[in-house]
Amino acid sequence: MASVAAGHDGSTSDDVLVAAGLVRRFGDLTAVDGISFRIGRGETYGLLGPNGAGKTTIISMVAGLIAADAGTVTVAGQRMGPTAVEPKRHIGLVPQDLAIYPELTARENLTLFGKLQGLSGAALTGRVDEVIELIGLTGRAKSLSKEFSGGMKRRLNIGIGLLHQPTLLILDEPTVGVDPQSRNQILESVEQLAVEGMAVLYTTHYMEEAERLCDRIGIIDSGLLQAEGTRDELVRLTAGADLVRLVGTGDLAAATEVLRSLPAVQQVNGDRHALHVTVTDAPAAVAQIVTSATAAGMKLADVEITRPDLESVFLHLTGKALRD
Repeated sequence: MASVAAGHDGSTSDDVLVAAGLVRRFGDLTAVDGISFRIGRGETYGLLGPNGAGKTTIISMVAGLIAADAGTVTVAGQRMGPTAVEPKRHIGLVPQDLAIYPELTARENLTLFGKLQGLSGAALTGRVDEVIELIGLTGRAKSLSKEFSGGMKRRLNIGIGLLHQPTLLILDEPTVGVDPQSRNQILESVEQLAVEGMAVLYTTHYMEEAERLCDRIGIIDSGLLQAEGTRDELVRLTAGADLVRLVGTGDLAAATEVLRSLPAVQQVNGDRHALHVTVTDAPAAVAQIVTSATAAGMKLADVEITRPDLESVFLHLTGKALRD
């Protein structure tokens, strides 16, 4: 196999997107603080973080909608920015807000946007047919989009971003507020795109979506890239620790202090209703944990044990649950 030459910034010829040292400020708020990552052909890269973590700001810089205060973005080997034209031809952007015409049918929407993207004639017709099938709207192609459910509108929105067969597809939380059927259809479509060789940048605050779709994941919190890697690489950051979740009322602060003194406990974080205890061996330690928390004044309503996953990684890195 031929080797792939690396550039001075570590990028390779297989990289579709290279973001290096991105910074973006809004007044006194630093929304994105020195974030770097890259995406290769056929790779789905997830930005996982809670609302307000900086995911949409990163996407806006990657797509050239806003300028970075520092750092660079390169798409298909070309420098991206608000005035750049050529690199934007390689991008299909699917924003959180719907960008469809409600008085047009699904096919009419796709045809209109296809023409705006430079498609015409048989090539346009054929591509519209392919996209309609991919997003699962074959039976509703002639229906007005205003009659669609929220999930169907989301799928049509994704289809618009796919029409010109972009090198990089950017999906900004595409499943927010959709029904389970449409959500699964969206996830299946994204999986197929990666198989076909498209690079995908996928933002979400749903851990299970990142687990299912993403080859590599960047965990974002407060504008910082806390960690990056495959699912297994990220889980190893917790040193294989289990998570014990204690749900209840009473003196959670006192329980936190007592639990932190136990030999098996690595970390304790909490919110108003629960304590999240990172522990080396939950089955062996849970009895002592429950007894100690109760003795400290916590009134337990439920106890849950989970093995390491992306949720526990996020908690381990940030000290809070993903959807806090």
